[in-house]
Order: sequence, then structure tokens, then C-alpha cells
Amino acid sequence: MIEKKLKIGITHGDINGISYEIILKVLSDNRICELCTPIVYGSNKVAGFYKRNMEELGNFSFNVIQSASDAQSKRANLINCIDDNVKIDVGKSTPLAGQYAVASLNAAMKDLNDELIDAVVTCPINKANVQSDQFDFVGHTEYFASNFGGKTPLMFMVSDRLKVGLVTIHEPFIKVTPRISTESILEKLRLMKQSLKRDFNIREPKIAVLSLNPHAGDCGLLGKEEEEIIIPAINSAKYEGIMAFGPFGADGFFGHGHYARFDATLAMYHDQGLIPFKILSGDDGVNYTAGLSVIRTSPSHGVAYDIAGKNIADESSLRQAIYTAIDICRNRSINDEISANPLPFYSKESWGADVSASEIKSTEPEEEIL
Repeated sequence: MIEKKLKIGITHGDINGISYEIILKVLSDNRICELCTPIVYGSNKVAGFYKRNMEELGNFSFNVIQSASDAQSKRANLINCIDDNVKIDVGKSTPLAGQYAVASLNAAMKDLNDELIDAVVTCPINKANVQSDQFDFVGHTEYFASNFGGKTPLMFMVSDRLKVGLVTIHEPFIKVTPRISTESILEKLRLMKQSLKRDFNIREPKIAVLSLNPHAGDCGLLGKEEEEIIIPAINSAKYEGIMAFGPFGADGFFGHGHYARFDATLAMYHDQGLIPFKILSGDDGVNYTAGLSVIRTSPSHGVAYDIAGKNIADESSLRQAIYTAIDICRNRSINDEISANPLPFYSKESWGADVSASEIKSTEPEEEIL
């Protein structure tokens, strides 16, 4: 079977940040076009502005197209989403930059919905300057959830070293505890298991669940959420066939390297999961929106106004976000085909009388992991 070359859309995010620097660095490497057909939703004028300070790019240029269907498979393509009167204020947050970011995002979203591209990689936006009557979302995760299914997806930070999902996402800390319930934890565990199997080819994933309170509540002394909410969620998950363990105190869990014994970790809130993830994953972390019908990844960093225009931004996370989008596309295609055409079931008798039950039954997971 000949594998289709994937079309990966890339939104330009905030044009006053580091987006174009990392986009240009990644796409100027011709090897990326061997893996996919990249299509940037942005501005050729803005790209040219940043390219002038990047002599190492040589003769690199975009193939400017009108539609994703016109993309050349051996070139880095670009669709102009904003007019030529674009105003660039390097390193500054401006309302115009927010409008340009949303214009890019909307154009890519339409093509993703129309199946003209296979996945979207979003460059960082400024969550404050994108707000308007047309865009009332805290971030990309909520925007994609609204456009594809309406349900709350799983914000899943992934790298080769560890994978961390969140129960609550972009919530003020004072609102975290009221948003945590047995059902919300259980729903995220379901999404995490589904994604680990379908998107990352992990057959029987083991998932660690972090506590909300210090020391996992110390038997209720430091809070009762573990006993009343988190442990019941873990028990319900096990009843559904999800190998969930915990709750573990976050400090010891990451500090002693226990995360390496699990396929993924479910954190209760944003900083509990993202601080250790970014420390441990370095520049190779990727933000993946799991649980949707479409595929969206993003670099794990922000707009970085402080280093914009200085040609020192590290493009590693964007490169890895593109690789991850490609891998998930391929994994989903393979696993969906297997699900649609399962292998026939063979009984013990069909294998022969000499086959013992112990040779064909699955191994029970160990209850005590740590």
C-alpha cells in the first residue's frame, strides 16, 4: 500500500513573538518536506521581514498558494491570511497581532474541517490580545474543543520521556478544587487511555494519578479530596479496565523519578503537571489536544516576546510538534484500520489441545507499582 503524504497546516500565532523565527528555521531544512507537505497559514511579508535577520537560511523561500489543494509536496507552502498592510511590532503585544493570529487559526480550521489538511500545528498565541467578540476562548485547546465536538478534550503534554495530562486546564487556581470531581477525573482517564492506545500505540497503558493536596492528603489531615474524590475515581477506572494507580504526591513522584514507571501521568491542575514536564522534557515537549476527531499539536512554549527578532529562539519544540502530528496521523490510520478489520478470534480448541490456558491468557497487571 502506498502511504499518502500528509499535509500539515501550521498557524503563525503571534507575529510579534518568535513564531516566524522557529517556522523559518524548521522549514528551511529540506528534510521536513520528505516527511510531510507543510502549509503555513500566515503572511509572506512577515516571513520576509524576519528572514532578513537570518542569513543562515540562504535562498529559502515559500511557495505562495491560494488553496491547500495547490500545495507542492516538495516545498514549504504558505497561504496569505492577512493583508499586505500588516504592522509588525517585534516583542510587543498588540490588538492587531491578536487579530492576525485568529485569522490564521480560522483559515487553518476551515481547511482542517474540509479535510484539505490532515493535522494542524499551532504556533503560540497571546491569550490576552486574541480576545474579542469573535474569539472568546482561553486558549487553543478550548477553541478546538468548541469547533470539533464541544466536549472538553484532554490537554496532553507529550515527549519521549514522559506524558502528562490535566484534569483542569486554564483555570485560576482558586477555581481548581471546585472543578475537580470523581467524574471529571474519570473522564480524563478514559480519554488518556484512548489516546495512548490509538494515538501512541501503547496497548495496555499504565496511568499514574497525582493527588490534589500535599502528601496525598495525609489520610485526610491535609484535605479530604483524595479520599472522597480521587480514590473513588481511580477505583471506578479500574472497574472499567483502566490501569490507574495512585494518588501520588507530586513532589516525591517527580522528584524520585517514579513517573518513568508509567506510560502517562494525570495531574489535577496546570502548574502541577507543566512545571515538571517542561523541566524534564526540555525543548522537545509538545502540547497535544487529545480526545478530538482532529489532530492538533503545538510547541510547549509561549510567544517569548523577550527574545523575538534576535534569531536565538530554539525551534526544537516546533519540529517535534510536526513530527508528533505526523506520527499520530499514521498511528490513527493503522489502528482505525485494525479496528475496522479485526483478526478472527481463535478458541483454545482451534489452537490445539497442547496449548495451555496460561499461554493464551493475558497477564494481570501488578497492583503495587511503586
